Amino acid sequence: MGGRLTAGGVSLVLLAALLGCGATGAAPGAVGTIEDGFRIGVLLPDRRAERYEAHDRPAIARAIASLCPRCEVVYGNAGGDHAAQARQMAEMLAGGVRVFILGAVDPRAIAPTVAQAKLAGAKVVAYERLANGPIDAYAAGDRVQAGRELGRALLEAIRAGGDPRRGEVVLVTGPADDPGAAEVSRGVHEVLDGRIAIGREIAVWNPDRVAELVRTAIAGVGAERVIGVCAGYGGAADAVAAAMRAAGVRPGTPFTAEGADPAAIRRILEGGQTAAVHRPIAAEAEHAARLAVALGTGRTAHGTAYVANGTTASIPAVLVRPVVVTRADLADPAAGDAPPAGEEPAVPPLRPRRPAEPRPARRPPSPRAGRAGRPVAPRVSPSTPRAAARRASPPEPARPGTRAPTGAG
Repeated sequence: MGGRLTAGGVSLVLLAALLGCGATGAAPGAVGTIEDGFRIGVLLPDRRAERYEAHDRPAIARAIASLCPRCEVVYGNAGGDHAAQARQMAEMLAGGVRVFILGAVDPRAIAPTVAQAKLAGAKVVAYERLANGPIDAYAAGDRVQAGRELGRALLEAIRAGGDPRRGEVVLVTGPADDPGAAEVSRGVHEVLDGRIAIGREIAVWNPDRVAELVRTAIAGVGAERVIGVCAGYGGAADAVAAAMRAAGVRPGTPFTAEGADPAAIRRILEGGQTAAVHRPIAAEAEHAARLAVALGTGRTAHGTAYVANGTTASIPAVLVRPVVVTRADLADPAAGDAPPAGEEPAVPPLRPRRPAEPRPARRPPSPRAGRAGRPVAPRVSPSTPRAAARRASPPEPARPGTRAPTGAG
């Protein structure tokens, strides 16, 4: 057979040439190179929430352009429709896209599509919502920590007003079957359970429905007995605040909510809200882009933690620490720190706080894939609140082969 190529041999040579096309000089397992660029599919879940089109999409595009100027972003927004998102991802795969940043509409239902992408040799970075399936990396805000901060700010404000057993609180969280909502709820309960009476807990997404349910919950507890309210996701904050007023809750009652949009900042300055917990979108987007470019060029994805999604264990993750915003944290307009009249920043100017000390993540000693979405190492972002609101510093790489401390998360 010396010197001869069979028809099958020719096919193998052609296949190898096709697979190598456009990736000259690329590392093993790479989709492409920084020098030549490659296509990155960005799939976001919803148009109804303003943040995805107004903030996430441009932030991801800017970060990719900074890291890989020749890379091309192929964009799709599912408009809240899981089936549409699955089609978008399949179409991008058919068009040659082999790196994805995926903000899943339905983290569980997208798993078969993620598996198809993996079989095609694609790299998938889950964004904001930890999708099931063979995910390569994950970038998001630290939702459990966000919940802890919401609960802590609420508890401190209630204690400042007297005995925390003098009344009850109302919690508003997302549905329990949503992994992200469940993480926020878990963090809130870690702080409040056993320390304060939870009169009502509402688990629903629709802000219109939330307003009605909050009014009903307050009536059930008694407006005079409500000593605090917590809204565990930003989309409900406005509706919850309005419902509190309509139900006759005493002005100044402690109220914490996720999301530091202009309406929340206004409420904080006017005394209608105790604290907002902000998950910095720009930092999350930058980390997602960094992970996508690293995977696309054949490099190892490093994170600050490892997570399991129920189907894959030890997924490298960057979990960005949330920023707590209170009235004391906001810039003083009298000092000239406020934005010009008529302009409201997406993220308010904050007074600097002492930065947290970064700690490297450690790989867990054994997979725990059955505990979906639960980190198995400390979730750390080495940023001050001011810096986190703009961008996060690159995380210290996790060190494969070392043991994770127990009880993390």
